[in-house]
Amino acid sequence: MSLHVQQFFDDVLALPFDEHAVVGNAYYATPQPDSTLRLRIDFAPTIRHGEYDGLRLSVIHPDQGVVDTAILPFAEHGTFARRDAARDLVAGRDGYAVFRDWHAHTGEPPWKGADGAGLRTAIQHYARVWSPGTRAESGSARPQARTAQQAPTTPVTGTPSRSR
Repeated sequence: MSLHVQQFFDDVLALPFDEHAVVGNAYYATPQPDSTLRLRIDFAPTIRHGEYDGLRLSVIHPDQGVVDTAILPFAEHGTFARRDAARDLVAGRDGYAVFRDWHAHTGEPPWKGADGAGLRTAIQHYARVWSPGTRAESGSARPQARTAQQAPTTPVTGTPSRSR
């Protein structure tokens, strides 16, 4: 499969992991130095050969194997929102939020025009769950989650009230 995988991970996702490599059609990273856990990212196939609708993330332990897997759909992360809007594609129509490697002869990568910002953020959040010391995304305008000290202090009562 000639997907220019290195180009996708370097140009579209631009992940901040210092220790990483593309092997075959998968990206491998060590989210935190000295960690035994590895992150593997590859394309999530649809039921059609050569069609992909997201990324599959796996956390791998050298002794235990795969300890967790998650799928990040392109549709949920706005990866092809601009491309699909320009083509008048909406959810439920053929070709929406997917890329295909059927036309590799064009010289263009099949994900041309993809926006990796949403995927990058989701991957970084996922990596921090498994490697809490993982570097946070740089230059993010996204508000930080509240910590327990910053959370509003609302007294908790026995049963929640329902509004009618």
